[in-house]
Amino acid sequence: MENLTDHAPQVLLVVAVLVGVWPCWSVARYIRADRGTRVSMRQAVRVRLGWVRLARMAGLTVTDKTPGLLAQITAQKDGPAPAPRVLTPRIKVKPDRFGVIVRARTLPQVGLEEYQKAARFLADAWRCTRVSVLPDGPGRVVIRGVRSDPLTTPTEHRPTGRPLEEVSRWELGVDEYAAPVCVSLANVPGVTVAGTPGAGKTSAVNRFVCDLAPSAAVQIVGFDGKVSRAEEGDYADLFKRMFAFCGDDLDEANALFKRLVQLRRRRSSVIRDVLGVKNMWHVGPSRVWPLTVVLIDEAHTFFREYKGSDAETKRLAALTAENARLVEDLVKKGRSVGILTILISQKTTGDAIATFIRDVCPIGLSFAQKTVEAAVAALGDDIRNWPDASPVTLQDPAYVGVAVMAMQGRPGYTRIRTPYVSDADAARVAEATSHLTADPALCLDALLDTTGHTNPGDDDGPAVPLSKP
Repeated sequence: MENLTDHAPQVLLVVAVLVGVWPCWSVARYIRADRGTRVSMRQAVRVRLGWVRLARMAGLTVTDKTPGLLAQITAQKDGPAPAPRVLTPRIKVKPDRFGVIVRARTLPQVGLEEYQKAARFLADAWRCTRVSVLPDGPGRVVIRGVRSDPLTTPTEHRPTGRPLEEVSRWELGVDEYAAPVCVSLANVPGVTVAGTPGAGKTSAVNRFVCDLAPSAAVQIVGFDGKVSRAEEGDYADLFKRMFAFCGDDLDEANALFKRLVQLRRRRSSVIRDVLGVKNMWHVGPSRVWPLTVVLIDEAHTFFREYKGSDAETKRLAALTAENARLVEDLVKKGRSVGILTILISQKTTGDAIATFIRDVCPIGLSFAQKTVEAAVAALGDDIRNWPDASPVTLQDPAYVGVAVMAMQGRPGYTRIRTPYVSDADAARVAEATSHLTADPALCLDALLDTTGHTNPGDDDGPAVPLSKP
């Protein structure tokens, strides 16, 4: 006891310091936060203080008629029975610039379904635009309340210039609850991106390329059907990070498609011997066997059906038909050897992208569309059952940069705010990573020489480099 008495002043001093530091730290965080986060921090305080009363009014409490241990010990035999206890779930509240994230416990008869039924009451009480409730592990739920709509709040992305830990991870942006949205491109043969001009397609692809550019395990080839040269189009700033590029010349595009198919065949013939697996994704892409991303913008240019009886029209019709056949080969057979095809077009209807190509691509994004038919072509017929999420509703200028897609593990469709990437940032990243650009065909030659394997032949003749002049 004497020792405790001697140390009492020091203990009190430590407690006082801790009690004083916490408010100072909270004030400092509040001052350093942006305007939106400050509003959310005040909102979080109101949520904490009003939770017990709100939970009772919203039916998120449960009455426990069994007395607690202390009540059982102190209860007298002839005295009144202990009053039933009203149990309220415990919560933890975290603010951000869009609103609050509340993590709550479940109770008997107060589970995920009850929280979801009470979501509209919580939204009104917390003054939120919308509230979502999702499971957060056994016995827990996460309640997301957004005060301002993330879909109408433009965002920007500044590429770091550092390689991604996973090159197969595509970070798209945030959903309508400001939760990050990303998709895995591992074992994905193709992606379709649709939307009206100026809706945000190119910016989304720019972010994708800028994030992948710092990795030597990714090589990119570009096709742009609305320009003749790279310097004239949307990919002028990213051109230096592409090992090959083709404009709207159908003959050049056809030749490049053939070389890509040749690369696919060569990879297919040696993958077991060189990598020891039949699927590249079992070991992942590398510098010597890079993920080859084929970007085909304004894809309808290369697949258009020409109709006419003159010789030139017939020649162009034959070229576009062969282009469709070659791209079909890349999409249907390129997945396991590390070839990813991304097709971008204003509409992905059958007359723009052949259905035997489009329907093989498991991931589809659609920015704003003018017709329900275009939305169905981009996202599937099920989008008719989700009219609130249809890209037809995104024609307002406030929704430029907002896309719709079906996410695995989520019912219906998810709306995503994709960030804007400035041309200056894209040019900066491409310039800084241009030394990583390499021809996948030459990488394969070097790998075969290193491992002592012979260079396999195919029906298209000897290996031809894909690189641009």
